[in-house]
Amino acid sequence: MTVQEVREHLTQTLIPFWKGLRDNEYGGYYGWLSYDLKLDRQAVKGCILNSRILWFFSNAYRLLEDADLLEEADHAYEFMKNYCLDKKNGGVYWSVTYNGNVEEGLKHTYNQAFAIYALSSYYRVSGKKEALDTARQLYELIESKCRDDRGYLEAFTEDFQPVDNEKLSENGVMAEKTMNTLLHVFEAYTELYDVTKDEEVGSRLRWIMDIFAEKVYNPKLRRQEVFFDADWNTLIDLHSFGHDIETAWLIDRGCEVLGDDSYTEKMHAITKELEACVYEKAYCNHSLANECEKGKVDTTRIWWVQAETVVGFYNAWQKAPEHTEYRQAAEDTWKFIQEHVVDQREGSEWYWCVDENGAPIEGKPIVEPWKCPYHNGRMCIEIIRRMSNAS
Repeated sequence: MTVQEVREHLTQTLIPFWKGLRDNEYGGYYGWLSYDLKLDRQAVKGCILNSRILWFFSNAYRLLEDADLLEEADHAYEFMKNYCLDKKNGGVYWSVTYNGNVEEGLKHTYNQAFAIYALSSYYRVSGKKEALDTARQLYELIESKCRDDRGYLEAFTEDFQPVDNEKLSENGVMAEKTMNTLLHVFEAYTELYDVTKDEEVGSRLRWIMDIFAEKVYNPKLRRQEVFFDADWNTLIDLHSFGHDIETAWLIDRGCEVLGDDSYTEKMHAITKELEACVYEKAYCNHSLANECEKGKVDTTRIWWVQAETVVGFYNAWQKAPEHTEYRQAAEDTWKFIQEHVVDQREGSEWYWCVDENGAPIEGKPIVEPWKCPYHNGRMCIEIIRRMSNAS
């Protein structure tokens, strides 16, 4: 794994692919490309997908300083501003139609968080104060409407009445709180704090880390629990390997941005355990298994899990260079991605998933509301930055 080959993948595969999905007629980016590479120009446009595209082009521009990338970020921002934001009730819709009408007005905390993440990054590179103002408004909205004294609530109607959390519940449970939403609120607030140094946001980062340490992390099993009731009682025996390795480096990143030595010490003790456990239990065949439910491992290799594995293990090695097995795991997973997860067909990007031997699992789309350039694009950006800074 070299800076040159990761940069080449970013600039010659990921960026051209997502540029090619730009909708110049109705704004934003097309929302669906099927497994057989058929583009649906009238597919629903997920607001999470649009936020992630905005984040991707903003950070690609920050890294590469190519003006075309900032122009793509501008395009994504205009679509968010004009169509994804609810100007009456506040917040970001779940999805809009191909031409910008509200498709699903659900308000989800997860979705608000991704908009904050994207807008903060966009402000960093564009200097547009209105983008930062919107990020701050969404922060205030989460804090006033989507939080109780124990953590973050999940799903709401258009006017912020609580509803069942169908969007972020899986595996046969209906969760009132999730590790996943908490993680991405933390990720969003890290970015917002990084561009503002707002101490109120900093104190919220500390509060979230306390919840991870005291409610989400299971020290006996060295894993995070995933789905919870309102009081943080776990609902299912589930180990999400991808989320654990992603959480480890995102928490470390938050600690770095916050610069609070006591929290860095406290959270590093946990993230080191997460990394070690994931490596022992899930890393096999130069790639990472998906999850383990009630003792049964799902060996599917999911696109985003592999991307987070590369960053997560590289970060683990940087933190503890004596653990050379982590660096090797990052490099070997990158090789597995190149050989098996990257779809070599012209006009494609990464498969959604492959089996444990690397054979594509047919049927899953190449683009849809969750399949985006955020995980794999971020992997490239992070690895390029980290390897360049080390050289």
